[in-house]
Amino acid sequence: MILNRIATALAVSAAMTVAAAAQDKVVHVYNWSDYIGEDVLDKFTEETGIKVVYDVFDSNDILETKLLAGSTGYDVVVPSGTFLARQIQAGVFQPLDKSKLPNITHQWDKISERIAKFDPGNEHAVNYMWGTTGIGYNVGMIEERMPDAPVDSWALIFDPEVVSKFADCGIHMLDAADEMIPAALNYLGKDPDSKDPAEIEEAAKLIESIRPHIQKFHSSEYIEALANGNICLAVGWSGDILQSRDRAAETDAGNEIAYSIPKEGAMMWFDNLAIPADAPHPEEALAFINFMMKPEIAAENSNYIYYANGNKDSQPLLEEDVIGDTAIYPDEETVERLYTTTPYDPKVQRVVTRAWTRIKSGT
Repeated sequence: MILNRIATALAVSAAMTVAAAAQDKVVHVYNWSDYIGEDVLDKFTEETGIKVVYDVFDSNDILETKLLAGSTGYDVVVPSGTFLARQIQAGVFQPLDKSKLPNITHQWDKISERIAKFDPGNEHAVNYMWGTTGIGYNVGMIEERMPDAPVDSWALIFDPEVVSKFADCGIHMLDAADEMIPAALNYLGKDPDSKDPAEIEEAAKLIESIRPHIQKFHSSEYIEALANGNICLAVGWSGDILQSRDRAAETDAGNEIAYSIPKEGAMMWFDNLAIPADAPHPEEALAFINFMMKPEIAAENSNYIYYANGNKDSQPLLEEDVIGDTAIYPDEETVERLYTTTPYDPKVQRVVTRAWTRIKSGT
């Protein structure tokens, strides 16, 4: 009888230990909104037994504020290239233990080489998605107001005489100074990676000249707004606008959405998976990143969100309307016109931040 009671007690204790261990198996992920396949998180939990607590943001600035404050509680975050570089310098991220990332062999060397510009040696991050920043527009609304509108040019946005024609149907712009200031510099024929305060101010004045025609600065609302016909023009990220295009087609409300990479050039950006230095569950974070680098998972994400990913071996698994769409995977000629930028130092960053605050407030 005593032995039975001991055995029972041991069994209960073991069960409680297993339950506690299972409870501890959690990963807290902070990702961009509308940025993952519908079933991916469930598949990860099913395969690994690790529960995912998933939160979203729509601005690098929001993510950076949390990271620099510390103790976010997040295990995996998804910063973009220039922010990643600045955050690495600030000691925000821990180096990746690549021995626990066997799926890293599937990553695309051409993309990894570009990200090394922000993360030397690719020590702290792996690419999740990449794309371009361009122009999304409602074909019918634009043609109605200006049949010969320069939809292949930044003039559609930055020429006051042109963009004013579309103010009545709604225009959104990314709430992202690190994207819009370089785009304006590029349109002005200057280096989009300029750190010259005078040139940055010139770009800011250009954006201020079109400010009266901008309905909203936001980095995610334009997806639904374009799809529903609530706006006719948006500066946004390639995959978001292509999602908008497909949602519009599904509703059959007559809104045809198109995406343009302007002929003057556009930013090529990279969103990357990284682990904060104070992540409470680093082992689970590595398991999550390794799972996301499985070719079939990378393909599932891209097929759902319409963004190019940094996983070379996923490409045979991509649907034709993803891999075959030059708005997602641009041709070589277009790639030659794409630019990247590097982080602003603190002094220049203050100039940019002040200019952007002034632009958004309209003062």
